[in-house]
Formats: sequence, C-alpha cells, structure tokens
Amino acid sequence: MYMIDNPLLVVVLGPTGVGKTNISLKLAEILACPILSSDSRQFYKELKIGTAAPTEQELQRVKHYFIGSHSIHDEYNAGQYEQDVMNLTNSIFSTHQTAMLVGGSMMYIDAVCNGMDDIPSVPVDIREHWLNVFETKGLDYIQNQLLELDPCHYQQVDIKNPKRILHALEICTLTAKPYSELRTGVKKERPFRILKIGLNRPRPELYDRINKRVDIMMSEGLLDEAKQFFEYKHLNTLNTVGYKELYEFMLGNWSLDFAVEMIKQDSRRYAKRQMTWFNRDKDIHWFHPDDDAQIIDFVKTFLK
Repeated sequence: MYMIDNPLLVVVLGPTGVGKTNISLKLAEILACPILSSDSRQFYKELKIGTAAPTEQELQRVKHYFIGSHSIHDEYNAGQYEQDVMNLTNSIFSTHQTAMLVGGSMMYIDAVCNGMDDIPSVPVDIREHWLNVFETKGLDYIQNQLLELDPCHYQQVDIKNPKRILHALEICTLTAKPYSELRTGVKKERPFRILKIGLNRPRPELYDRINKRVDIMMSEGLLDEAKQFFEYKHLNTLNTVGYKELYEFMLGNWSLDFAVEMIKQDSRRYAKRQMTWFNRDKDIHWFHPDDDAQIIDFVKTFLK
C-alpha cells in the first residue's frame, strides 16, 4: 500500500486523570487526523463510566479507533494491539500525513513505539490454571512461584500487580523457559516518525482531579455499571481500578464509602506508577495540559 512521505505519529500520553482527552481532540482537529486510543480499558464496549471513555459528542468530533472495539469477554493483549495498530496505520498513512495515539496504558504505548517480543499466545487452560491458583492461594503464593521459575523477571516486574505475575507464569508454563529469556528488548523499526507529547500536572493538582473524577463517575452511575457485570468479576478486564473495589462492597467486605476512597487511592497509585514508567523515556516532551497553544505550536514544527 502506498504511504505518504515521512508520516508522523503523535503520541499523547500521561497519567490517569491528567486531561489527555481535551488537548488531543483540539490537536486532532487541527491536524485533521484520527485518534487511536492506547487506553487499554477503553477498548471494552461494556465499560464506559469507569474508564472515562470519550462521550458520543467527543467521538463525533474526531474519528476514533479502539474505543469500545472489544468485549470484556474477548482475549486481547499488547501483542495483538501492536499488530492491529500497525495494520491500521498503514492504511491511515496512505491518506493522512499524521495520526495520533492517545492514552496512558504503558505497555500498549511501548508496543506501538518500540514493538513487542514474539511471545506466544497462552491457551485458555493454562490461563485458567494460574488464575485459579491465584484465587485460591493468593498473591504471595504466585509471587513465590515467579521467584522460583524466573528470578530475573521477579526483580523487574511490578510485584504487586497480579496480572503481570500471572502472565509471566503462563509463559513460563507454556514454553518451559523463564519469561525473561523471551524478552529481547530490541526496538523495532517503524515506517513513520514518532513524536511523544507527555502531559503532567503538579502532584496535588493531579490528585485533586483524580479524586473529583471518581466522585463524578459515582454520580454518573459507576456502581450500577459495575453491578451489571458482577457475575463476570473474575475476568481480567474487570480486575481493574473502579470495578474491583466496588465488587468488594458488593461482596460485603467493604462499605460503599470505603470502596470509593479505595478507588481514589488506587487511581492515585496507578498515576504514580505511570509516571515512574514514563520518566524512563527521554524522548517524551513534557507539557502542562492547559498549555494548548504551546503544545500545538510545538507539534506543528514537526510537520513536513
């Protein structure tokens, strides 16, 4: 397929609640280009309130991809996302000089910008086995299992994130090799330029926005949204901030007020982990989200 000369992928990233949607819509309208979401929770059509998915009005302003594109019952990972985005950008860059990748899901952004190692897909039986182990024996047990099977990855992974631990254990089981041996870390070449725009706010300002956003989500019906999918709470897609805390309330383990406070706390912690990840990347150009004119002028200097 023919590709326009020297196409540009503008990546707008930042922590949860920072305000990526507003500036990305303005920028996409100026660039006359589509937005590809890299918020892995917004992929799921059932989860709208708890993922702060763009509204219908916002979706009408600019063409979006990967918003409500999958079901919570679908198996979807960063490797598949990389392939889908690369296929899509081949098509977009045949008619557009620019495209935008917007979101805060670190692994999914890295998958597009740097490429993923060729990790095999995990069969359902292996996935269900380790999920059952986690549910019956707890986080400490699977942490120790990872330490035994892959001490190298144990030192690198977010040891408090069961999703990351379970994925590594699944790959260890499937391949009979340590997960770390399959990760080459070799950056893949891309047929387009990449410009990374990072958005951040002073921590008190960001945390205040996160807290207020949770209150807004609750007023918009987050509890009712979570209730609709209570029977599927075991799915990885629902083991996420905003839903897992409300399921503790529904199970009778927490009060509603405590569950809401935990959503706020877990959201703030997630924002902190995101910034730790992003700060490793020296190619990111950082701005305050309210500096619209400065961001737009900066991006324009990269257009050719």
